[in-house]
Amino acid sequence: MVDLPVIETLNFKGLEAVVLENEQIRCVILPSYGGKMVSFFDKEAAYEWLFQTSASELTVPPYGADFSKYDSSGFDEMFPGIDQGPHPADWKEIPDHGEVWALPWNWEKTEEGISLDVESPAFPYSIRKNVALKGSSIEIEYEALNKSDEPFSFIWTPHALWNLNDSTKLEIPQGLNEVMNVEKGAQHLGEWGTTHSYPETQSLKTGKTLDLAELEPKEDGTVEKFYFTDRLNEGWCSIIQEDISRKLTYRFPEDKVPYLGIWKTRGGYRGEYNVGVEPCTGVYDDVYLAEKIDKVSRIPARGSYTWSLTFSIGGL
Repeated sequence: MVDLPVIETLNFKGLEAVVLENEQIRCVILPSYGGKMVSFFDKEAAYEWLFQTSASELTVPPYGADFSKYDSSGFDEMFPGIDQGPHPADWKEIPDHGEVWALPWNWEKTEEGISLDVESPAFPYSIRKNVALKGSSIEIEYEALNKSDEPFSFIWTPHALWNLNDSTKLEIPQGLNEVMNVEKGAQHLGEWGTTHSYPETQSLKTGKTLDLAELEPKEDGTVEKFYFTDRLNEGWCSIIQEDISRKLTYRFPEDKVPYLGIWKTRGGYRGEYNVGVEPCTGVYDDVYLAEKIDKVSRIPARGSYTWSLTFSIGGL
């Protein structure tokens, strides 16, 4: 017998929210706010995995907004790029953080969860995602459609910021031993574009040995964003939370989502403390530059690009 989730709507910080819940997990999604997930609650551990906002109400951003001026909690989608800049096809400007985080998504119920979709107002694509709860996992199936006669280049990544602490450790497939720093404000790592060994590296600024698989102390005020320089040979990564003896694992098809980035802020960005683990379809944040170095994915002309993402939780 299939364990179907309970689906209901409620008000979350002033916005309509869709709640999906079963015996293991409960998640909350805001269709009008980029279709983002604002809660991923682990019932067995009584633990909220997603980073939470302290705001009493949320304001839906206008199209093209500066992401840093709006709520950064939860899990939203970055598409068709990450940094603001031109798209290589026609030089139209991609907004900061991409387009779809600041667009309302349509939604409807399905047998195992909900389906959401959005259409770009500026580029020739649309996206649909089906969200399903299955036991202790959230499974998301994506399809991006290209309405033009030319391939459409894009970078997608799940911008999920997790509620983590000094007990957090990152686990990745073997063979990923080098990263590139792409965060200009990562003062302890060095300049943009510098490469470092993983997990241990030496700071170019301080000379201090850093373990990039762990979190810096909160009081250090650090911020890091780096990508592994090699393609993934396995489609998974995990967050280990030792203080509650739990693990959160991502699973995705490595042929469709071949790269991995990590974002960590320990007070260096808006005073926040969170981590983003970001499997992605291209690097390094800028679609135009990713096209030039052939590290970008493409939706075929008049075709589609499909991929999936699963979050699973369990004990250590």
